[in-house]
Amino acid sequence: MFANYYVPGLNVAFDVALIATLLLTLAVIPYGKRRKPGTPMTWGEAMVAATYAFGLLFLAYGVVPNQWLLHADNELNWRKDRLVVGPSLGSKHLLEYLPFDVTRQVLRDLVAVTIYAVMLGLQIAMWAWWQKRGAKKSSEVEVSTYGRPLVRKA
Repeated sequence: MFANYYVPGLNVAFDVALIATLLLTLAVIPYGKRRKPGTPMTWGEAMVAATYAFGLLFLAYGVVPNQWLLHADNELNWRKDRLVVGPSLGSKHLLEYLPFDVTRQVLRDLVAVTIYAVMLGLQIAMWAWWQKRGAKKSSEVEVSTYGRPLVRKA
């Protein structure tokens, strides 16, 4: 029934993998806000967290780029013989004078590298957020119960 409906540029496997990766990454935020910093982990919690982290990294660095490459190769047909810009194309524009050809396969690989870079940046940002959660953001000096500063002035 639905086999005859094709939407160009839509790849369910890539879209689901990307959305699942982003949702699972952002699901750490509510858990991190609820868990107090410095709370000891049990063995079971550590195993669940390690499995979650492994699955998330497998999705981010394995499944999502692979699905993009498959989508670009199969549905979009981005091959080495399909030129985008370069001297071999013979068109008259500013990028004609590049000393090399840019093919669709080069663009495909650049998108894959961008996926890796975005995932790495998101991973580093989440690690930094997790480590800084619960830290005091105030630069004021703490005071005792009597209202005096706890730090001696030099």
